[in-house]
Amino acid sequence: MLGLALAQRSFSTARFVLPSLPLVSRWSTRRYNSTNAGEASGQIEARPPAGASSTSALDPSQLPLPNTPDISQGPFREETYAASYVPGRSIHLPFLHPKTHAIPVATIHFRSYHTELLELFTHFASHAATALGIPISRVVKLPTQRSLWTVPRSPFVHKKSQENFERKVHKRLIKAWDADDDVVERWVMYLKQHGLGGVGMRIVRWRRTPLGIGRRRLEGVRTEVEGRQAEIRKMGENIIKTELSQ
Repeated sequence: MLGLALAQRSFSTARFVLPSLPLVSRWSTRRYNSTNAGEASGQIEARPPAGASSTSALDPSQLPLPNTPDISQGPFREETYAASYVPGRSIHLPFLHPKTHAIPVATIHFRSYHTELLELFTHFASHAATALGIPISRVVKLPTQRSLWTVPRSPFVHKKSQENFERKVHKRLIKAWDADDDVVERWVMYLKQHGLGGVGMRIVRWRRTPLGIGRRRLEGVRTEVEGRQAEIRKMGENIIKTELSQ
């Protein structure tokens, strides 16, 4: 049961002035799996795989870039588009970074009684993951949980009428792959910090460690225990020497 108080917030897109910019969609930006060469031409190029050489020389102190990329001047990289100020970009679908190794790192489940709040926050979470360079899936709709209650209207023993109550819990899911633990932690903390009232989250993460981590931890524990025993033994010897000297 989601016992979350709903925050009264008003959202408006009237302040966004949309110039003649390309409509960034999931399918137009995912050039790596496009089956139509005509669709891929003139679109944003996907991010190169991990380990590939990068010629990027973007200075964080100079961001955002002063010039907005124009699709009429030819294709450009997603990195350049993300580093530029594009009014109204947040209302479009986020760019989906391609998976490099398809190693799952986290799944986030969203729950809410209101579909409007759920769609808004999942859209926000997807854009946050895109900004951090985390390959994620599309927002997956899970089956809606429906609960029904039938209670008597009257507190008397002989009930003459009943009243039905219904509650629907809407669910969404986002999967993440091939991201560092620190990046995923930053993404999760950002979502918690800017959580939306009326939307609950359940986060499942997978952390991977190199081989031999158990042996190294055991050796560390043994060293710590042996060090404490040596300190206790030395302290006892000092106490004995002090007592005998008196």
